[in-house]
Amino acid sequence: MRQQNEAQQWTMVNFLKKWQAELRMTFTGHPQSTPDWVLRLAEGNDPGYHLPGSAVWAVHGSMSTIIAGIRVLLMQSLHPGALAGVYDHSGFKRDPLGRLANTIRWIFTVSYGSMDAAHTATHFVRRVHDSVKGNYVDAQGQTREYSANDPELLRWVHVAYADSFVAAHRIWGGAVPGGADAYIREWAQAGRLMGVEDPPLSLAEVTAEMDQWYASGHLRADERLRETIEFIRYPPLKASLQPGYRILFAAAVASLEPRYRELLGLEKARIGPIPLPSILAARVVLAVVRLTLGRSGPSEQAARKRLRRLGYEA
Repeated sequence: MRQQNEAQQWTMVNFLKKWQAELRMTFTGHPQSTPDWVLRLAEGNDPGYHLPGSAVWAVHGSMSTIIAGIRVLLMQSLHPGALAGVYDHSGFKRDPLGRLANTIRWIFTVSYGSMDAAHTATHFVRRVHDSVKGNYVDAQGQTREYSANDPELLRWVHVAYADSFVAAHRIWGGAVPGGADAYIREWAQAGRLMGVEDPPLSLAEVTAEMDQWYASGHLRADERLRETIEFIRYPPLKASLQPGYRILFAAAVASLEPRYRELLGLEKARIGPIPLPSILAARVVLAVVRLTLGRSGPSEQAARKRLRRLGYEA
């Protein structure tokens, strides 16, 4: 019996190690070691835009960001100009995990890095955006030009991001110092770095802008959107990650306002007439992910190391 228990424990440990490596690969592109860019967050001679105790650290240090990331991809895709830039230029089909890792790198560098690191990372993203140009058909059937650095598209991406991260954290996250308004006010700096003029500074302003976008008629569903949604629903993840991801995708859909679910052509998960408890199931999945990856992420640890060196933490 003792040998059997030890064998079972060894099997479980090996499974968790493998799952941990696959999770790291999904989020950072590195299955085993911490990526170099994360380690470099310990470098720099200033505290950065965000400190321990900030709303940004509270939100971005939460596992709710995983669902927020799925939700914001769905929301941002509703603008045909934003969708065209992703569809035509990014490698979201050829290398979706690489694109995800690059997005996470920018978010975490702005959240945890020095100001210099945040500016460098943003400059790289904007330089890549310089070549993201083309045409798309708007909701009125007119052909329009787009650029990834276009102020209108940058604003939509930023506002949809803020809306999704606040919504997901409200359901699956913990307390936020200063509440949602503090997070939106603090993350406005990321919008300014990307070129968003006068970004919203409160939840009320974000909600008002989302209402304006919906009423404007700029958002639309077409074949490209349906194809993108299917790709987001069924990404090429490792088999061991797929069951959990399906639950998180269903939870992201459940967190959407009904009007956006309708526009996206999505419904809450159900078996026949019986709705599935996606919100609760997602809590379990996120708890397992937190247990596997650890309570404090490597980006936060690197930032704290820099702050201690600079004397910002006693």
